Amino acid sequence: MRIHFTGIAGAGMSAAALMLRDAGHEVSGSDAEAFPPLSTYVEGLGFPFHRSFAAENLPERLDVLVLGASAKLGGADNPEVAEARRRGVRIASFPELVGEATQGRRNTVVVGSFGKSTCTALIAHVLRGAGCDAGWMIGAISPSLPATGHWGTAPEVILEGDEYIVGPADRRSKFALYHPRDVLLTSLVHDHVNVFPTFAEYEAPFRELLRGLPADGLLVAREHPAVRAVAGEAACRIAWYDSAPGPHWHAEAVGFGETTRFTLVSPAGRRLALATTLLGEHNIENIVGVGAYLLDRGLVSDEALARAVASFAGIRRRLDRLTARSRVPVIEGFGSSYEKARSAIEAMLLHYPGRPLVVVFEPHTFSWRSRDALAWYDTVFAGAARVLMAPPPTHGAETHHQSSHGEILARTAAAGVAVEGVTSADDAIQALSGLTGDEVVLLLSSGPLLGLPDALPPVFDQLYAEAAAA
Repeated sequence: MRIHFTGIAGAGMSAAALMLRDAGHEVSGSDAEAFPPLSTYVEGLGFPFHRSFAAENLPERLDVLVLGASAKLGGADNPEVAEARRRGVRIASFPELVGEATQGRRNTVVVGSFGKSTCTALIAHVLRGAGCDAGWMIGAISPSLPATGHWGTAPEVILEGDEYIVGPADRRSKFALYHPRDVLLTSLVHDHVNVFPTFAEYEAPFRELLRGLPADGLLVAREHPAVRAVAGEAACRIAWYDSAPGPHWHAEAVGFGETTRFTLVSPAGRRLALATTLLGEHNIENIVGVGAYLLDRGLVSDEALARAVASFAGIRRRLDRLTARSRVPVIEGFGSSYEKARSAIEAMLLHYPGRPLVVVFEPHTFSWRSRDALAWYDTVFAGAARVLMAPPPTHGAETHHQSSHGEILARTAAAGVAVEGVTSADDAIQALSGLTGDEVVLLLSSGPLLGLPDALPPVFDQLYAEAAAA
């Protein structure tokens, strides 16, 4: 088939495009407002990539146009959509095509409010290292994998399963289309309030997903009350895990450092020494969940798991150190939800104790921009010495109760946080140019964050390297 992806620089879209190209299809795509790292990544993938939307971008004899769900894509007003309809070309979503293509494979779907990308990438990395050519689709870039999407020749396919809806006309969660045999459920906390106003509405698609697991399937689930509440929907076997000790898979004797070491313990008392360079307690939890899945299923040996965990370089934008010489580290985290932002902040406090934490934050997702979630700002920055707040974007503002920059600043300040607004990279760099040199800076967003991930590190490498030498 010839497939064109409108909105191809979306994380899931580009991964699906790679997976389907690997399967033998011809792929092209377009995107108008893409930003690094995914825009740069997609440009290097080797298929036609257009940086605007136009009818002439569509190849001749097109079989399917895949339309991303972002409000920025314009739907019926997009010239590529209009041209596809004029030609009578099928318009589909990427979850539809991935679900159709992987029908009959042994699909493992990683779901949850946070931890999905890391766990999916780690499973793929471990299997690859063990010689299993599994397929995978991951909504983020991992330096440990050659691509975000891969078809594979083995029966196993590892899919990151997003609970967000397929699109305005299809209110199903994306993971509902992936027909899993096994599920790894990492977490369950209220998110995406623009489409799931209540927690009951948010957890409903997870319940439906687990009800559909086959009797010979496996649910690997984090030990948590909200997860327990939905896990009863599954009629298959359940393996429980947590970072804390208990009668489940867990971590023991954790020693945090540049290399963190711990022992993975099974419910039967099986023990395996592991080491990781990933930061934060949440990543120990992710490794425990992945280890529980792979060892319970017997997919890899203890030795293969230990080797792969030690070599796993994580996910781009998940606590990457961006500076090379600065004594003030600039680290990029992914802050699309309260829990993800909080996990990143807690990891900084854990690994850089006693150093003032400066957070540069962009309220990019619908949830962060919604007045319904303003209470998140009351506690999310606990432990931070200072916060620089970028303005919220406005695309899709009509779908929720959009907060203004001023409202977000006022709510954050009312929580006792030393916060100031910045509206450009120059503003932020100026605000950060007078540090003492003892701080650590965390860039936190799921969006472009004023271009600071590219602009700030070279400034710090010069400014604070000189200060260190002096």
